[in-house]
Amino acid sequence: MQQIQSYIEAHKDRFLSELIDLLKIPSVSADPAFKDNVFKTSEVIKDSLLEAGCDHVEICETEGFPIVYGEKIIDKNLPTILVYGHYDVQPADPIELWDSPPYEPVIKTTKTHPEGAIFARGACDDKGQMYMHVKAMEFMTKTNQLPCNVKFMIEGEEEVGSVNLSKFVKANQEKLKNDVILISDTGMIAPDVPSITTGLRGLSYVEVEVTGPNRDLHSGLYGGAVANPINVLTKMIASLHDENNHITIPGFYDRVENLSDAERAEMAKAPFSLEAYKQSIDIDAVYGEKGYSTNERNSIRPTLDVNGIWGGYIGEGAKTVIPSQAFAKISMRLVPNQDWEEITELFKVHFENIAPAGVKVKVNPHHGGQGYVTPIDSIGYQAASKAYTDTFGKTPIPQRSGGSIPIVSLFEQELKSKTILMGFGLDSDAIHSPNEHFGVWNYFKGIETIPLFYKYFTELSK
Repeated sequence: MQQIQSYIEAHKDRFLSELIDLLKIPSVSADPAFKDNVFKTSEVIKDSLLEAGCDHVEICETEGFPIVYGEKIIDKNLPTILVYGHYDVQPADPIELWDSPPYEPVIKTTKTHPEGAIFARGACDDKGQMYMHVKAMEFMTKTNQLPCNVKFMIEGEEEVGSVNLSKFVKANQEKLKNDVILISDTGMIAPDVPSITTGLRGLSYVEVEVTGPNRDLHSGLYGGAVANPINVLTKMIASLHDENNHITIPGFYDRVENLSDAERAEMAKAPFSLEAYKQSIDIDAVYGEKGYSTNERNSIRPTLDVNGIWGGYIGEGAKTVIPSQAFAKISMRLVPNQDWEEITELFKVHFENIAPAGVKVKVNPHHGGQGYVTPIDSIGYQAASKAYTDTFGKTPIPQRSGGSIPIVSLFEQELKSKTILMGFGLDSDAIHSPNEHFGVWNYFKGIETIPLFYKYFTELSK
């Protein structure tokens, strides 16, 4: 471990500058205006993998953005680790809420990152965490300490549903054959409380539209006489939860896994301050499904949230209209056993059924994915636990995450291997939000810990 620490110390300025250069490229997969930048980033990743010691790297074209594949096979009799990550990022909107430009990375100290954090879109999700693996690979190859085979699969469409990665995986099972999949796209409880994510929620994402009259109408001449699509849409959305914040879609909870009291008690042992949680996001009270704690609500329970809503006139000044249409984007986070396609259909049927006369409703499914649980008795989990114990000086806590990585369940289905989620971000890192950041200490800690996972996984696989 001392050797990796010395290597990081000798190269830390370069490691930081390389990540900062990567973060300067606005690789936003959701916005066609950034298309060229997404392709440019794939080339940068290819060059980085070659410089890190991969013997073969290629850019695999898809119908959308490319997948960067790299490998170093040292002995076919040794285990193979497949590293997955993504180089695309979320849109930076709303730009005006950033304290510094989202693609001009700066390092600033914060309460949770006193050693400094890199502020930029993609810093934590997922460029910073993905790049830890590239630099860990560099250390192992430059010092002749790579103990097993390694493959990299870095995509450019994670933030828009990984549709083409799914096709790539199904078509390249032999190429991607591995013994374990390693991902850093999650977080840990605190810098002094290491944790390993053992569960991810699934996702169903839809867009709905409500159409009333054939044009915008004068609200004085028509108000009160025709259905207002915005009024109707907000009522329909409000009806999706009852007074206990229980989701009202028929059949929604039929497959929900109910954890035992013993399992919930184990989860409750994780350090958590409700007051610090509220203070961190500037709220005076938490909110959610009755009968569950905050940590349970955002990990082991399904949710339904409106991600955006619009319609009518929203410009400066006043315009008194009844809009012809209203729209909303809605996401549902799902727990293991819930099938995202089934939930999408249940939502569609229910939402159409509750529409009142006078409007037409359309539900447009976007994308989704299944939930996932990693067993803590697997060789991969044990190797990760030993690696964290070495670098943090304490055993990591298994923790289920509220986030989703839809492709993970497909990996197990198609590649028949387990995924280990070694995240080094923090909840306070503002992923998907203005002022996203990633701790400098966390970045280097990831680079320090990852080679130990390779070491222990190889040893435990014998």
